[in-house]
Amino acid sequence: MDRKIEVPAWRKHTKVAGAGAAAVIALAVVAMLAVQSGTKTIKVESTTVTVGDVTRGTFEDFVPIRGRVTPLKTVYLDAIEGGRVEKRYIEDGAEVRAGDVLVDLSNTQLQLDVLSRETEVAQQTNNVRTLELNLEQSRLNNRRDLAETEYQVQRLSRTFERKRKLFAGGNASQSDLENTEDEFNFQKRKLDLLRETLRTTERLQETQLVQIKETAGRLVKNLDMARGNLEGLKVRAPVDGKLTSFTIELGQSLAKGERLGQIDDPDHRKIAADIDEFYLSRIVTGQSATLAWNGKDYALTVAKIYPQVRDGHFTADLVFTADEPADVRRGQTLQLKLTLGDAEEATLIPDGAFFQDTGGNWVFVLAPDGNTAVRRDVRLGRRNSRFIEVQSGLAVGEKIVTSPYTAFLDTDRLQINAQ
Repeated sequence: MDRKIEVPAWRKHTKVAGAGAAAVIALAVVAMLAVQSGTKTIKVESTTVTVGDVTRGTFEDFVPIRGRVTPLKTVYLDAIEGGRVEKRYIEDGAEVRAGDVLVDLSNTQLQLDVLSRETEVAQQTNNVRTLELNLEQSRLNNRRDLAETEYQVQRLSRTFERKRKLFAGGNASQSDLENTEDEFNFQKRKLDLLRETLRTTERLQETQLVQIKETAGRLVKNLDMARGNLEGLKVRAPVDGKLTSFTIELGQSLAKGERLGQIDDPDHRKIAADIDEFYLSRIVTGQSATLAWNGKDYALTVAKIYPQVRDGHFTADLVFTADEPADVRRGQTLQLKLTLGDAEEATLIPDGAFFQDTGGNWVFVLAPDGNTAVRRDVRLGRRNSRFIEVQSGLAVGEKIVTSPYTAFLDTDRLQINAQ
């Protein structure tokens, strides 16, 4: 008769143990291969990553920037001299013309200083006139002495000549002739000395007079400057424009050099744009930009670049090359398109947050089945708001992960699980 043959219990346990051992060995082999390969794999959900295509197209080399509308020209008003606000003629925001009086200041110390300088100049002027008079009198006295001595020499010359003839005829004594000759020679030496003294004295007096006049001239200039400062207590508009930031009040005390306000050009404006420091080496003066406003494009150029970097940005001034939009206001923020280079055909990938994490040195490239992504070194070039230029490392038709890589910086391979 047929009967069921029972399998011994020990043989059942042997089969289960053998299957378990085989699974353990298989896992160990996989782990060993993973360790030997040195790769690190992380599993991610497909909904947490963004994928972009590697394509071929036209790369427009531009950068979008935001800027503030500011006056093209601004003239600052500073107090030339400190003082107390006595009268205010113009209100903040008013249109002014060059020369208009804006405010009157008073400064007692400055007024006393001007009076003191005027007194000093008057005294110095009197000193100059007195000196000129003394020098002229001295010059006249010297010339008078010179004239008298010349007369004496001339008279003694004739006398000596007559006595010499008389002495030759025996009508004059030897002593009389000698006395006349001595007197004549003395007056001649005296005449020479007076002439030399007169020349030296006049030269020194002329130099002294010039120096004193120069000193008086400097005092007059200082007085004119002090009077100019006193006139500066009437603060005037230096140019035409719109007065802004003019907030001083009656009775307010202002220090010397304190800012009173500013005058802006009301008809012309510029754009002060904050630009990412990444583009600092690529932006130069003269580059063109475009503002799209109310259905019309306005052309601008980069006029000035401020290289100081703050909070990852630097500032550049852009001016309009032709027409300006009439309905923009100071302080308004506008979106511009700054052109960095000519448009060219290139291999492109979408711009994404991955660039900030890798610096453009590597990306995760998807396998054809889309289930895995492998890290690959690449070389990227120019970048705009939409695309990044690929120089090497990627082929058209491939796909890359463009979402942030913050959690994958030490990862070589992504296992993408579809839901």
